Amino acid sequence: MRATGIGSLPGEDYAESAAMVLGTLDDLVFVPELPARGVAAQMVGRSLAVLDGLGADLQPAGWRLLDASGVDHRRARSLLSQDLDVLEEIAQDREGTVKQQLAGPWTLAATVELQRGEKVLADHGARRDLAHALASGAADHVASLRRRFPRSPLVLQVDEPALPAVLAARVPTSSGFGRYRTIDLPEADALLRVVVDAVREAGATPVVHCCAPDVPVSLLRGVGFDAIAFDLGLVEAADALDAWAEAFEAGTDLWVGALPSSDVALDPAAARRRIEAWTGRLGFGEDAWHDRVVVTPACGLAGASPAFARRVLAEAVGLAR
Repeated sequence: MRATGIGSLPGEDYAESAAMVLGTLDDLVFVPELPARGVAAQMVGRSLAVLDGLGADLQPAGWRLLDASGVDHRRARSLLSQDLDVLEEIAQDREGTVKQQLAGPWTLAATVELQRGEKVLADHGARRDLAHALASGAADHVASLRRRFPRSPLVLQVDEPALPAVLAARVPTSSGFGRYRTIDLPEADALLRVVVDAVREAGATPVVHCCAPDVPVSLLRGVGFDAIAFDLGLVEAADALDAWAEAFEAGTDLWVGALPSSDVALDPAAARRRIEAWTGRLGFGEDAWHDRVVVTPACGLAGASPAFARRVLAEAVGLAR
């Protein structure tokens, strides 16, 4: 087994966070996100920073797509580039796998607004344009990572926390008085597949993270993600064992969020038992899953203390070993 983090960490010192990640994880290091530095460093702003051909800016209600980049969008791009400079300098000649995280097309569509004030989710053409801009930008970003880390296998993690809500028509309109209509599965598949194909063609392994109890496992497997990262505490009691078992049997690896992501007592032995019990319920013994499971915290660690974040990543490595 291997271990990694989901992406976010506490604090504002990027060099310190990058050094901690590189010094703690054996192989599957990740590009840290430090949301405490502001919206340009948070998941959505960081993902908008890689869009190809679309601009954005920060409005009182949140991020909005524009014809040209505003000051906050330019800042997000600059901050991401600076962060990668820092990570590259600290990593030097390291050859282990490097993972970058970006929000997926459906989470961005459910979060970012159009110029008229509604979410991108409201407009079919805008959803398509955003997905293609993300796919092209993600491919360019993978190429940039390749130049910085030429000897490292690359993973691009697509974060889709809002996808279940999009599929179930639970995303509120901008007024708050209604809900956007559900997205048909063929369209959900098509726009995810655009991103997955672009990432793979650029030379990175596409992985998806969805921290929800109703992970759309069959959809995510079908579009071609190599692995699904999830919060074990949210899915282990859900009635979806067949979908998980079919995905695993079809070759989709499991990134199991078995360790807490906020400051509580850590019990790696109990986490190991939970992984064994859940995979046993899927019908697989350790000989089947041991080399296809990555241990992670349940979600990002931005809400944890710096000491706990360091410890939980170290415990994940110990559990994987």
